[in-house]
Amino acid sequence: MDQAQKLRDIIGDQEVPERDVIDARIITISSGKGGVGKTNFTVNLGIALAKQGKSVTIIDADLGLANVDVLFGLVPKYNLSHVIKGEVPVQDIIVKGLYDINIISGGSGIMDLIDLDSEQLEKLIHTLTYFNAVSDYILIDTGAGLSKSVLSFIDAASDVIVVITPDPTSITDAYALVKNIVMDDQKKIKLIINRVESNEEGDEVFGKMHQAVSKFLNRELENLGYIFEDNNLKRAVRRQIPLLEAYPRAIASKGIENIAYNLDNNGKYNKNNNSFRSFLNKLINKI
Repeated sequence: MDQAQKLRDIIGDQEVPERDVIDARIITISSGKGGVGKTNFTVNLGIALAKQGKSVTIIDADLGLANVDVLFGLVPKYNLSHVIKGEVPVQDIIVKGLYDINIISGGSGIMDLIDLDSEQLEKLIHTLTYFNAVSDYILIDTGAGLSKSVLSFIDAASDVIVVITPDPTSITDAYALVKNIVMDDQKKIKLIINRVESNEEGDEVFGKMHQAVSKFLNRELENLGYIFEDNNLKRAVRRQIPLLEAYPRAIASKGIENIAYNLDNNGKYNKNNNSFRSFLNKLINKI
């Protein structure tokens, strides 16, 4: 048997602790370029979902600018690579954030996915299985751009959210990312437009993206919502307190809460259309 088949057998043998809910909903959050607010959105989306009573795990897979722990004001001692190398058990890499959110630093374990041997991939599978068992949502904050590890998680996850701003370079780079995603995958891509000055500007930006994707890629985008430009976000970052905790009444906070509500409650967006084992199989095929 080849390595991939061995790993699929491992997946089939996984014993997942019984829960009262279905598999975790695995959502990758990415962007075509850096600096569009992707990590801030991920952190605050996690908080908004947790405030709705959901169990949330955030995996920081953005190695170039790994900032999830910074935004929570946390200093993790270990990361995912320590588990993959067999140095510590999975429980040791979990840092608890606000509302009991699990914060996981990816470390080089994410960057080097393609180079992992069979034993290390098995440890990765067991680790992800553990988080599936304790989470309603697993949010994977990927790096920006088109690296293989980023695209591997995007292609494997049940949902992908792409964060853009009205900046023309953000729109152009986001289109390139979407083009790569839809080449061999039929999942619907959800769009978040950050730092808009008005709903009209958000509508205009979404319209441009949707028109281009529909015309040239023959695919549809889902408009998950807009987040307004808000100076409170900069203040929250300086304080190392997530926006929803530092300024819960801020206009940007309300936008993120609305997005979280739609993601979890709106029938158009809340379908978990990918099982956990399907996620693992897709991830292995991409690796």
